[in-house]
Amino acid sequence: MSSVLVVGYDPHAIPGVDGEALRASLEAELDRFGEHGIDAAMTLILFGESAEPTLVSSLSSQPWDVVVVGGGIRKAEQLLPLFEQIVNLIRRHAPQAAIAFNTNGGDSVEAARRWL
Repeated sequence: MSSVLVVGYDPHAIPGVDGEALRASLEAELDRFGEHGIDAAMTLILFGESAEPTLVSSLSSQPWDVVVVGGGIRKAEQLLPLFEQIVNLIRRHAPQAAIAFNTNGGDSVEAARRWL
């Protein structure tokens, strides 16, 4: 079974966003992976000192086939340093994994399937 790690920004830390509703939609997307026979997990991070150890722990937990980096991290200009950090951590700690990018939390399956 293929394995995918989805990396996203913690929705509870996004000002003006209903964190619970967004988290529920992200969980629904994880369920969709299962419908496609793909084992998936999600890691939500924050910009700051905890991002690296949190992500390294997830990347090292198993060999991933694809790591999907969420649009919430890539699209916010102020998160550019975090985005760069994530890409470099993936290269270092999951070098066998393809890197994919979604456009929103509802198309992570399609992003991963492009590389599976």
